[in-house]
Amino acid sequence: MSTVVAQALHVFGLRPHVTNNVFFFDEQIIIFPSGNHCVKYNIDQKWQKFIAGSDKSQGMLALAISPNRRYLAISETVQEKPAVTIYELSSIPCRKRKVLNNFDFQVQKFTSMAFSPDSKYLLTQTSPPDSNLVYWLWEKQKVMAIIKADSQNNPIYQVSISSQDNSQVCITGSGVFKLLRFAEGTLKQINFQRGESSNYLAHAWVSEDRVIVGTDTGKLFLFESGDQRWETSIMVKESTSSRSLEVIQESESLIEFPPLSSPVSSVERMDITTNTQQQAMPQVFAIAAYSKGFACSAGPGRVLLFEKVEEKDFYRESREIRIPTDQQSNDPSQSDKQDVLCLCFSPSEETLIASTNKNQLYSITMSLTEISKGEAAHFEYLLYPLHSASITGLDTCIRKPLIATCSLDRSVRIWNYESNTLELYKEYQEEAYTVSLHPSGHYIVVGFADKLRLMNLLIDDIRPFKEYSVRGCKECSFSNGGHLFAAVNGNVIHIFTTTSLENINILKGHTGKILREIPAFDVIYTSITISHSGRMIFVGTSVGTIRAMKYPLSLQKEYNEYQAHAGPVMKMLLTFDDQFLLTVGEDGCLFTWKVFDKDGRGIKREREVGFAEEVLVTKTDMEEKAQIMLELKTRVEELKMENEYQLRLKDMNYTEKIKELTDKFIQEMESLKTKNQVLKTEKEKQDISHRERLEELVDKQTRELQDLECCNNQKLLLEYEKYQELQLKSQRMQEEYEKQLRDNDETKSQALEELTEFYEAKLQEKTGLLEEAQEDVRQQLREFEETKKQIEEDEDREIQDIKTKYERKLRDEKESNLRLKGETGIMRKKFSSLQKEIEERTNDIELLKSEQMKLQGIIRSLEKDIQGLKREIQERDETIQDKEKRIYDLKKKNQELEKFKFVLDYKIKELKKQIEPRENEIKVMKEQIQEMEAELERFHKQNTQLELNITELLQKLRATDQEMRKEQQKERDLEALVRRFKTDLHNCVAYIQEPGLLKEKIRGLFEKYVQRADMVEIAGLNSDLQQEYARQREHLERNLATLKKKVIKEGELHRTDYVRIMQENVSLIKEINELRRELKLTRSQIYDLESALKVSKKTRSQEVPESVISKDVVGSTSTMRLNEQEETGRIIEMQRLEIRRLRDQIQEQEQVPGFHTIAGVRLPSIVDSDVDFEVHTK
Repeated sequence: MSTVVAQALHVFGLRPHVTNNVFFFDEQIIIFPSGNHCVKYNIDQKWQKFIAGSDKSQGMLALAISPNRRYLAISETVQEKPAVTIYELSSIPCRKRKVLNNFDFQVQKFTSMAFSPDSKYLLTQTSPPDSNLVYWLWEKQKVMAIIKADSQNNPIYQVSISSQDNSQVCITGSGVFKLLRFAEGTLKQINFQRGESSNYLAHAWVSEDRVIVGTDTGKLFLFESGDQRWETSIMVKESTSSRSLEVIQESESLIEFPPLSSPVSSVERMDITTNTQQQAMPQVFAIAAYSKGFACSAGPGRVLLFEKVEEKDFYRESREIRIPTDQQSNDPSQSDKQDVLCLCFSPSEETLIASTNKNQLYSITMSLTEISKGEAAHFEYLLYPLHSASITGLDTCIRKPLIATCSLDRSVRIWNYESNTLELYKEYQEEAYTVSLHPSGHYIVVGFADKLRLMNLLIDDIRPFKEYSVRGCKECSFSNGGHLFAAVNGNVIHIFTTTSLENINILKGHTGKILREIPAFDVIYTSITISHSGRMIFVGTSVGTIRAMKYPLSLQKEYNEYQAHAGPVMKMLLTFDDQFLLTVGEDGCLFTWKVFDKDGRGIKREREVGFAEEVLVTKTDMEEKAQIMLELKTRVEELKMENEYQLRLKDMNYTEKIKELTDKFIQEMESLKTKNQVLKTEKEKQDISHRERLEELVDKQTRELQDLECCNNQKLLLEYEKYQELQLKSQRMQEEYEKQLRDNDETKSQALEELTEFYEAKLQEKTGLLEEAQEDVRQQLREFEETKKQIEEDEDREIQDIKTKYERKLRDEKESNLRLKGETGIMRKKFSSLQKEIEERTNDIELLKSEQMKLQGIIRSLEKDIQGLKREIQERDETIQDKEKRIYDLKKKNQELEKFKFVLDYKIKELKKQIEPRENEIKVMKEQIQEMEAELERFHKQNTQLELNITELLQKLRATDQEMRKEQQKERDLEALVRRFKTDLHNCVAYIQEPGLLKEKIRGLFEKYVQRADMVEIAGLNSDLQQEYARQREHLERNLATLKKKVIKEGELHRTDYVRIMQENVSLIKEINELRRELKLTRSQIYDLESALKVSKKTRSQEVPESVISKDVVGSTSTMRLNEQEETGRIIEMQRLEIRRLRDQIQEQEQVPGFHTIAGVRLPSIVDSDVDFEVHTK
């Protein structure tokens, strides 16, 4: 047999946990991940094309599309190694362009990616603990820059590059918001966080240097070049209109179904509810920018549109968009509480698409948001309601192209693999484990956690009509003929009939002999299906791949492997005609595959009868619809009668109005005829008068033309002479300007030389020369400006006069030419010559203007040079004045210091005499502190002994607690045994009408529970243990009471000693602080005296030698005092640490039961002493 080939045809599902999981390829095509593929989906034509993941890939982690829509980057983990694959989307099919998998740095996986605006560079972010931000030139697989995004290994949620600048990069994460710039081969941070750091979840660039950032507390920030410009908080609003939404209609489905809530499992639901209760503010998971502003998620099921306020730097909320509620959900109020994880706009910004945490895709046209003013707009499903958890059951039927699936999201769905639509959907309270379709497609069996239900597939509902008490059914199936169905419960198979709905047989598990074993080649096979023809077999693996094999199987690797799901393949089967392969996985996706042979031909199997189109409808529904039809028919007849009566009344009214109007029109027509005759006669008279006037005007025009020709010729000659004179004047002016510029250059160079020479020699002479040079320059500038103004005014006047004259002439000549085209051949020639002359003159005028601009530029440069020289002169004058002032001030200070020197010497001697008695007092205080330390050590020993006693008592209590727990565990085991006995007894009651089976069941119960010889002994032992436990408990309680009394007595004795010692400590610390203040004052005075002596020593070192001796003495004494003060400081610090340690021990003893502090006694704080000590040490 030839090798079988499977081609992916369609997928129902969205891959969760992928960063940036939906975006537009063009206006009609979107790209999103599903299974281990990326899907290109056409919204209008409903077709899908697949971009398969890499071989042996363990799943996609992040996506990114280039701004030019040509490249797609996919982050994957291939054979436990990270890789980034870049696909070229323009080629058909999409091909791999580059694979980035060789790294010189540590990386576990890439969590976020972004392309640069020109699509040449790629920015990637790795996961903690590395957290590397890598800037790639991806075409050459070259790392341009790499930097650690966060030193604290906080998670990074999103990275991006500015939409207009390749070098600007933004990253956001938990407590991380950084703006980086790529320059000189490195990424440098250009902003610095101020204040408290927030958990930044998402961001978007709204301009070249502006970024909108959202946090987990519902706050939005606008940063411009790293500085915060705007901030707002999103408030939580309860949806009022969402409860009264109408049912959404799916256009391609055969029936109507409500929108999906996409529920999650019970554990996840509890986590979500607790999180929502804890979170008072909405979390901003996604932000998308567009031309008017941006859109952001604002909590569960809510998206807000912000528009920029004109001529201001902030945004205002313009629209609100909500996810619709699901009326068929088991909890409709919570069905719309889905977190929006990704937002994207179409290229024309006409459509907004959102993906949620429940694997749903929603869309809305932006025009609808503008229509709904004041009320919140609502999303619609982009595809159809999808599974949000692992799919556990799969089945198909024969008579209809239907697929039935059930999932851990507590829903059952019916799909149509021919039209690729969702037919039916219903959600339940329990999780569904297995599903089976009747061959006719009219019935379905679903195994729930508590029961097995047999249900009808109606036109708009899945309605149960029989329930069986089969708990935890993991597998069920209809027979080929549909007259039987089987359900599995543990190792027991129950067989039921579909006619009488009774259990006709029970099959127990067996241990058969393995005939043949085929190796799986490094994977685990999770599901298998064989074709109805028996010639091919398909196997699903634990890594999500599908293997197509020929049958019978061989021991060699003879199979084709295809990438399918992002998790283990849960179920798979072939349709009845072997044309399609259906697979479902743990990722919640349903794939349909087209089956071919190796030559590309479909596997043909003749079908005698086409698919059935019948559907089930209940009698009550039909009666209700028939009643509604009758009511509508009667209503239509009544409306017809009313409309006919109203039409007759309108006809009567209209006929009367028509008669009146016809009479009026006839009268008006007659009056208009008379008026027309009168007007004709007047017209003839006016024609005659106009002809006479025209003849007169033609004669006048010919005379005036002749006169104008003569005058124009004379004026042209005069203007030409004036033009020549102006040219001569302009040449002379140019020569004069050049001479003046040369003279200015010469004078400037001479003045600069003279100024430099005089400035080096004497400042006074230089200032005089500069003033003279300035006066000369000012006079020249004034003359030049006056001449310039006069010339410009004269030229402007002449040019304006010439322009006005020639414009008038041109207008007159154009009018004459239009009127007399046939007779003005000669005038055309003259007019063309005049135009040429005018163009030449305008060109000459433009040349003169350009020359004037050049001259003005030269003048401006000269003015700038003059201003620079002036500034230099002023600055140097100021520096000279400042230096003279400083010298004068220093002389005065020296005189004053000499006066105070003698007075300070006398004061130093007196201060030395005052310091000696204070030192003696400090020694006495040290001795007292040492005595206190000895007392503290004694108390510490007593406390340690008490702690040992307490630990012994605690160990005894723990032992008693452990024994109590063991007894409680025994009681639980006995209760569990009783429950099992009750359940088994309940199962035996079901066979009350079958004595044989009942007898076997009761005998099994007897063997299982009754025949235990040690039951009596265990009961006796339990009573003895309880008595022993009570006796030991009483003994321990008595010991505890006596120990508590001892601890309380000893604690009271120690408290009085502690209070006395602490009071003495406080008094000593106060005295020490007073002594420190006095020492500080004396040291400051000594320091001032020493500084004064140092200054006087420099000036009068030879005159007063005694001051040197006094200075040395003071320095030696000061160093001695400093050493002593350091010693006292160390001693005090040690005492302070000991006091803190004692306080901690007292607090620990207070926590012991029975030990309490004396009421009203409070230990003094050591904060004041700490502050004083820090001040003195500084």
